[in-house]
Amino acid sequence: MSDAITGYAKALLSVAEADGNVDAVKSELGAVAQAVAGNDELRTSLSNNLLPAAVRGGIVDDLLANKGTDTTRALVGMIVSAGRGGELGEIVESFITQAASGAGRSVATVRSAVPLTDDQQSRLVAALKKSTGSDVELQVVLDPTVVGGAVTTIGDTVIDGSLRTRLNKMRDVL
Repeated sequence: MSDAITGYAKALLSVAEADGNVDAVKSELGAVAQAVAGNDELRTSLSNNLLPAAVRGGIVDDLLANKGTDTTRALVGMIVSAGRGGELGEIVESFITQAASGAGRSVATVRSAVPLTDDQQSRLVAALKKSTGSDVELQVVLDPTVVGGAVTTIGDTVIDGSLRTRLNKMRDVL
């Protein structure tokens, strides 16, 4: 991860801490990053530095109008206006990791095709806490390419519980 991405993430964390709403900003930034990642046209527009910063800022204003906190809207606008729209996902990921680390937790990213229920999330957190020995914070990402099950990444460890992987293992055994 580049120093610029880490620097932007630290700046976002400083602003969120100063406003006293780190958890809300973290949740909202994660949702914005996921929405941008899932929409090719939006991602291209926000990362196109040939578009004037005011135009890219207007797209952010339209996207986040009446949604989320003022802090989140300002932070996303700042990233995009600074010409870092193409790195929004990486900046947000670094921000989430830094925020969790500051609170003494690890971040586990869970990719699944369908939203996880609260019960599934709490059981997964408990299992990950037991296996890692530290508090874990889930970041759930909807990924239609995951065919059944979920793929969890915590640090450098990937736990692939997807149906596709299970079927591939069975095919290899047969």
